Amino acid sequence: MLAGKRWRSAARTDPGKVRSRNEDAFLDCPEHGLWAVADGMGGHRHGDLASRLIVESLAELPVMGDLDERVRRLRQCLHWLNRRLGEELTVISGQTEQTVGSTVVALLRDGNRAACVWAGDSRCYLWRNQRLYQLSRDHSLLQRLLDEGEVSPEQARRHPSAHALTRAVGASAQLNLEVLELEVRPGDAFLLCSDGLYQNLDQRTLDHALSLASPRAALERLFDSALRGAARDNLTGIVIRQ
Repeated sequence: MLAGKRWRSAARTDPGKVRSRNEDAFLDCPEHGLWAVADGMGGHRHGDLASRLIVESLAELPVMGDLDERVRRLRQCLHWLNRRLGEELTVISGQTEQTVGSTVVALLRDGNRAACVWAGDSRCYLWRNQRLYQLSRDHSLLQRLLDEGEVSPEQARRHPSAHALTRAVGASAQLNLEVLELEVRPGDAFLLCSDGLYQNLDQRTLDHALSLASPRAALERLFDSALRGAARDNLTGIVIRQ
């Protein structure tokens, strides 16, 4: 069960400057120690439906049990959604060949333990002792090319399919989720965000924003900076801290 001081959080989403529809969705539930960001797959029909279904389903999960039990239930929920998005909703859309899917990154907290669960390229960052750590690792072709080391970072970024996802909820019959567990320390802050937000921000901006004591002030700093740029994609972020 949740114990100790409740964490504070602030969440925001924005369609950006180019897209008319916002296919991002978020879950901001500090009272349950649960936060999530989902980014409907760009260019696919009903991406907004997929992301909304994910956060609404996660919001209905029971809160009882320890962190291990809650992570198990969250993973089961996402696997169930993967089947539903891959079958039922694809047929409903009238385009049986069309993928209906979404990235997801979720953070669960129970006392001094936390777990990050993700699929896709929405990210989880940790701000600790004046340093920023990227906890999640993108499930994208760009990241795969970088991991293989056969091309330079610049060549990888120029690849025509660099931003294609290698994992997402609803993208394939088998969903492979990644889970990272950690011990929470006093002063820790987390950022969950879609790629539309972090692609518009540099390291210095992230550092300065997450050093602020107020989650709302940190989030406003991030969005103000991102919206001064091109903001071609939807932007979503949640800042969480004690």
